Amino acid sequence: MNLSRNESRLPVQAASSPVHEHIALDVRDLSLTFPDGEQGLQVLQDISFSVANEEFVCILGPSGSGKSTLLRVLAGLLVPTQGKVFFQDQGELGTHREIGFVFQKANLMPWRTVLENITLPLELQHIPNQEAELKARELVNLVGLDGFEDSLPRDLSGGMEQRVAIARALIYDPNILLLDEPFGALDALTRERMGSELLRIWQAHRKTVLMVTHAIPEAVFLADRVLVLSPRPGTIRLDMVVPLSRPRDEAIRYTAEFGEIAKRLRAAIG
Repeated sequence: MNLSRNESRLPVQAASSPVHEHIALDVRDLSLTFPDGEQGLQVLQDISFSVANEEFVCILGPSGSGKSTLLRVLAGLLVPTQGKVFFQDQGELGTHREIGFVFQKANLMPWRTVLENITLPLELQHIPNQEAELKARELVNLVGLDGFEDSLPRDLSGGMEQRVAIARALIYDPNILLLDEPFGALDALTRERMGSELLRIWQAHRKTVLMVTHAIPEAVFLADRVLVLSPRPGTIRLDMVVPLSRPRDEAIRYTAEFGEIAKRLRAAIG
């Protein structure tokens, strides 16, 4: 899913509230309450953080803490009750910004091939077929699906479906990629492999990434920083830099440093 900032329901902020040139995303005093009786249901409360260009940030927290809700606010799918979200874009804020969104379920169209699912966003924008197919084939190669261009979703594994979803989200060349528990439905071994693949893809394109996950080891392995949300209403309980060098391979999961970082995150979640 790709969302133009021009199509977002978030209010565009004026350039009089500057964001540092190296900051891709700046969230200030964000809260969201859903209507629920007289009091309402507060899901997020006074959340503030920023994300640097090309930074990979994972969001952890207990179930119901508002992780997915936060991602949907950043994508413009939900309007916050209060607070502001600023995007840096060539000196302007909140304009001409594209966001790629990958959900937990790939949500592929079952009657369309791998290539056709990837090109769909460009078709909706009336991009010429030849140009759309060329971009899609490049992404097929990037996500490691060579030879499956003409396959239907029914012939793909869960991990392969998510590769298609990631390629579809990248076809616009978005500035920011949001991932909402994209590997949650996969078995443990496939999930680890997909984590390594995601790092490879990120290294190739170096997008700014925010990813929701319930898996602490996954967050440690992938992220430059991890945000830990409290139980509802979600607030930021911990904002921690992951001091592991890059590039990372699977062996780093078995180091003492990795274990200590995971232990600290576990303690923060409670």
